[in-house]
Amino acid sequence: MTGTFITFEGIEGCGKSTQAKMLKEYLEKLSQPTLLTREPGGPEISEKIRRILLSVDNDEMLPETEMLLYMASRSQHTGQWIIPALQKGMWVISDRYYDSTLAYQGAARKIDRQIIDLITRYATYGLVPDITFLVDLPAEIGLSRIAAKDADRMEKESLSFHRNVRDGFLAIAASEQARYVILDGKKSIDEIHLDVIKAVEEWRNNQ
Repeated sequence: MTGTFITFEGIEGCGKSTQAKMLKEYLEKLSQPTLLTREPGGPEISEKIRRILLSVDNDEMLPETEMLLYMASRSQHTGQWIIPALQKGMWVISDRYYDSTLAYQGAARKIDRQIIDLITRYATYGLVPDITFLVDLPAEIGLSRIAAKDADRMEKESLSFHRNVRDGFLAIAASEQARYVILDGKKSIDEIHLDVIKAVEEWRNNQ
């Protein structure tokens, strides 16, 4: 791979999607070819799976089904979009990647970590992000930013569920310090963006 792969993670309402878009705009000002994408989603097949996963009509979905659907979406996304873009030397920014499965389906749904790790390696073709930004925020603050009428199936989960998700992300960050950058989600949007740029420039200077 000759490109750079950056992921943004965090609980619902943390502001990671905004930061991913702002980073893309920053890189494009530097004339750096950049792909901004999201999970679940990306290619058409993955977007169709996204609609199934997030629909409030599917509240009977089992945790195991949920995890496997996320992996199926990720496999298509990685193979069709992410890896080809990296091979062209592009920077790829993904709003969520496999750490979300570890936090949501692992820490919150209690699916065995070894099972998730095994399927993740297969679904991602062994791809690991170069930098992962965790926009950390208390769950109650994140959920307060989401309008109840617009909430999807995952956003409608209980506060305790989302607290477990946050704890899951923090545990992953503690165990993967080489690629993780924890951002304070209580800061302003512009302050967080400056922290992102600082970390990206430090990474670029060390390559």
